[in-house]
Amino acid sequence: MPNYDASSTNNSKRATRIYKDLDLNFGRNTVTNDVNKLTDVEAVKRSVRNLINTNHYERPFHPEIGSDVRAMLFEPMTPLTALNLQRKVAEVLNNFEPRVNLVQVLANPDLDRNSYHLRIMFYVVGVPEPVTVETFLERLR
Repeated sequence: MPNYDASSTNNSKRATRIYKDLDLNFGRNTVTNDVNKLTDVEAVKRSVRNLINTNHYERPFHPEIGSDVRAMLFEPMTPLTALNLQRKVAEVLNNFEPRVNLVQVLANPDLDRNSYHLRIMFYVVGVPEPVTVETFLERLR
């Protein structure tokens, strides 16, 4: 998949907005000796993962941000639980990530590992290609 930059995909002569975020793997930039930066699609993908893994009341001064997905992992693994999980993920992305146009959220239970394979498909605003984020959700305790 090509790496899109907002400034190269926009034909407008006005200044474009480039999405930036820190690399949470804390890789070192060899030139500046600073933490690497994520830009555009990779920054939005990181934000989507962070929103999914955030519980309510975890962010200081913003208790409304969060999905409480981790609480759903302790429920019995039924099709209804998978649908509720999909609904919670879609709700948190629609409410708190304006850079995402959500297409589909799929939660497939993995009964052997007692986890869910989560697949989120969306478009990033200003990027013509669809983006897919896949992650495994499993309880840790």
